[in-house]
Amino acid sequence: MRVFHFTEEPYPDAWDPSRDSYRVTLPNSECDPQTASSLYHRYLDEWALADELGLDIMVNEHHSTATCLTASCHVILSILARITKRARLLALGVPLANRADPQRIAEELSMIDVISRGRLEMGFVKGVPYEPPVANISPVRMMDRVWEAHDFILKAMTTRTGPFNFEGEYFHYRNVNIWPRPWQQPHPPVWITASSLGSAAAVAQRGHVLATFLLGYKTRDLFDRYREHYRATHGREPGPDRFGYLALCAIADTRDKAFERAEEVRRYITTTSVVYEPFRSPPGYMPATDYARVLKNAGAKVPRMVPTYDGRMKDVNSPLEVQELIDLGLMFCGTPDEVFQQIVAFESYAGGIGNLLLMMQGGALTHDDTCDSLRLFGEQVLPRLKAYAAEKYGAALAAA
Repeated sequence: MRVFHFTEEPYPDAWDPSRDSYRVTLPNSECDPQTASSLYHRYLDEWALADELGLDIMVNEHHSTATCLTASCHVILSILARITKRARLLALGVPLANRADPQRIAEELSMIDVISRGRLEMGFVKGVPYEPPVANISPVRMMDRVWEAHDFILKAMTTRTGPFNFEGEYFHYRNVNIWPRPWQQPHPPVWITASSLGSAAAVAQRGHVLATFLLGYKTRDLFDRYREHYRATHGREPGPDRFGYLALCAIADTRDKAFERAEEVRRYITTTSVVYEPFRSPPGYMPATDYARVLKNAGAKVPRMVPTYDGRMKDVNSPLEVQELIDLGLMFCGTPDEVFQQIVAFESYAGGIGNLLLMMQGGALTHDDTCDSLRLFGEQVLPRLKAYAAEKYGAALAAA
């Protein structure tokens, strides 16, 4: 089992509850470059510590927002490729539909894989609905753009015979010849995020790692659909290494202290979707059936009920306390023993997870608290998780 440390590199100094948007329309006059510089150095130090402790590393990117300072996965990964020694470096992800030049993506990811000597994990995502205007693209048929860019990038990384021509619906190239070619052959592992059953099937058919974020105990349905289509396509059962799940995490040597840290980490949920209304759901981003449901319920407070581990139902559209997040499988929180037990229970319920993505820094959680959390997890939880996975799946499969 691999455990990835993740932070969105937030800029909490600009978070004001009176604002109607932390994204797109928030003027960058609210960003002090000196503060941003200190935060970048601090977050890089925390990722470097994760590497020393045996954890792997995940980064993502967002644009025109105070919730995430990473405007480019590739810039951060390039630094991490040089300063870390052993961690797998996961970009989850690169919003392919928002990028105009997938050839540049292929080149940059190949460079990162070579600099890191083969530690890159490529994660491709559709991107959030708030950012098509920032990228100056249409939100219509974004997944078609994603899959075409995906196909081009893999072809560019695996073609060894010199320049080739690519004529797609969205992208056109005359002379594609990637230098350097990636270290890992035929290309670095590919991850795709999904939250719908249809998307899970598409990822399974391609054999990529399926990752989902904060889906809680609905994750099992998604993973089961992946398993069904993986078996049908590849003729075998997928291993736990084909699955990744992202949750919030707060850990401390006492339960009370862990809950204090959890209050900061949970601010990710309460800030990430604060965006000026015209940018929340652009026409064409969602399927027409989903828009029809939204319009039907316009102006009404519609509950979204999801199950807890013990079968109770909670409305995730209402404010959730830390204990409710734990019950829903959206957060692992407590002492090292409690966090270990919660993860094992969730992993078993989901039918097997080989990649755990943990947001152990969120909001204004301090550097000292984050480092203490990382050390507690790396020293007291990670070895137990690896032993648990080795016993359950066998040493070779658990380490995949």
